Amino acid sequence: MAVLAGAILVTGTVLIFKATEIGLARRRLSRSVATIRGAESLGAAARRLSGRLDPAAFMATASFEEYLRSDEALSLAGPEGLRQRVRSIVERTEAQAASRLRRGLGILATIASTAPFAGLFGTVWGIMNAFVGISDSGTTNLAVVAPGIAEALLATAMGLLAAIPAVVLYNHFVRATASWRLALSDAGAAVERLMSRDLDLRVAGRAER
Repeated sequence: MAVLAGAILVTGTVLIFKATEIGLARRRLSRSVATIRGAESLGAAARRLSGRLDPAAFMATASFEEYLRSDEALSLAGPEGLRQRVRSIVERTEAQAASRLRRGLGILATIASTAPFAGLFGTVWGIMNAFVGISDSGTTNLAVVAPGIAEALLATAMGLLAAIPAVVLYNHFVRATASWRLALSDAGAAVERLMSRDLDLRVAGRAER
């Protein structure tokens, strides 16, 4: 029961931490996506997002830095290599950011899957104590078996109390993370569109640096 009480405490801690983390990540991403979509060029987006600490801002600034580093090679090698490098930046940023946001969810999954069995173990232990009490006293009087039965019921209740919130929170945070990752994918697509537009304007001799 001490282990189950600890699991309940851990579930509450993860709830507070992840709710705060995901909420902040959503707000930061929303602001950066709006900035990227409203920018005239990738350079303009990178300048507006400079100093922001979120994956969408990193996508834009890192992609623009790659564009600047590739400046000399573009006229000779063409834009295809740059497009692939920018795509790599976007994909890796998205994967790493999603991995960081999923941290802590494994704990909830573990609690959700193991807490019922821990409660069942406590139930069996309580029933065993009840039978031991019957054996020692030689009577089935309620006063003898009640403590063991009470322990068994309490262990069952604590197992459910630990498992049910963990399952609910795990499913909720998985959906929230998937939704956030979809928004981040939209940001990556917007960065690639800006890059494509800049490359077309470069061909026309009007690219912004």
